[in-house]
Amino acid sequence: MSRSTKKDLYEAPDYYLLDELLTDEHKLIRATAREWVKKEISPIIEDYAQKAEFPKHLIKGLADIGAFGPTIPVEYGGAGLDYTAYGILMQEIERGDSGIRSTASVQGSLVMYPIYAYGSEDQRKKYLPKLASGDMMGCFGLTEPDHGSNPGGMVTNIKDAGSHYILNGAKMWISNAPFADIAVVWAKDEAGKIRGMVVERGMEGFSTPETHNKWSLRASATGELVFDHVKIPKENVFPEISGLKGPLGCLNQARYGIAWGALGAAMDCYDTALRYSKERVQFGKPIGGFQLQQKKLAEMVTEITKGQLLVWRLGMLKSENRATAEQISMAKRNSVEIALDIARNARQMLGGMGITGEYSIMRHMMNLESVVTYEGTHDIHLLITGMDVTGLNAFK
Repeated sequence: MSRSTKKDLYEAPDYYLLDELLTDEHKLIRATAREWVKKEISPIIEDYAQKAEFPKHLIKGLADIGAFGPTIPVEYGGAGLDYTAYGILMQEIERGDSGIRSTASVQGSLVMYPIYAYGSEDQRKKYLPKLASGDMMGCFGLTEPDHGSNPGGMVTNIKDAGSHYILNGAKMWISNAPFADIAVVWAKDEAGKIRGMVVERGMEGFSTPETHNKWSLRASATGELVFDHVKIPKENVFPEISGLKGPLGCLNQARYGIAWGALGAAMDCYDTALRYSKERVQFGKPIGGFQLQQKKLAEMVTEITKGQLLVWRLGMLKSENRATAEQISMAKRNSVEIALDIARNARQMLGGMGITGEYSIMRHMMNLESVVTYEGTHDIHLLITGMDVTGLNAFK
């Protein structure tokens, strides 16, 4: 495993002294995660991204810093933390790499959360502790080849066969699929109702081909889920939940994590550009002394500060169980949009050096092109806000 000798000097911007709004526990969680990212992710991530390989050895470390289901109660192996702590963890991990944060988000928000919220007590006890410790990894199957923004059109289906169900269909663009031990899968029953279930690796007819040739999230493992007459025991199906409410509840959890995470990528790009602007000398002075470069930096730190205030308030609302899906949607879209803008401006400030693996900016920029699309595209989130403020549905 190759390690760069370049030191990670990252310092997070805090222009409005938001640290004063965090508890000592929040700051300790952040310090632990930041130290781990500097030590374990930063030295190797450019190499793994270039090779298009997921650094599987990081799984244990992610579990150790509490990144898998931090809000899940302690009795099921989680840390029982509030949502601000969860957001902080995602921000620190995505500051390292969006693909690594995706692995943590999928495990916590899309696998552990539905098992905890919708699963039976037996399902919780069977899966959650192993998922929290990283001894078991999961993935989430909703998106299909022909149904992305409209998941309700899914064709993956289950049929009742008496003692079990028979599952047929396929899912694609699934993070963690190639190595996942279990998949939380959504399929239509014979009445056309969407049901959730846990599919285990090794079940006959279940395969997870890997997706290659990605320019984005290169250090993340992406694949398909293919179901060819897979026998699903009835005890593997979530007992109560049916309809789109189930998967959309999971997406809210994941979108919340992305709202914090994408800011982490933005902060890393800003910090890199700021440091470079003080060191790079042209026309006899550091480029940070020129008006156009200061304009870029001033706009970056302003957008980051607004984003920090937005996700901090959202975290408070989420911990009080008062955050709406629409509020989460706005924060996800805003964070990713500003992160992309900041990455592009930071890349320009570094000139040619900005496209090399010597710096993290180009990798962040490519990763964010996936983040702006998954868990609801930029345009879909605009329509969610639009429908919320007007009361009129522009989806149909």
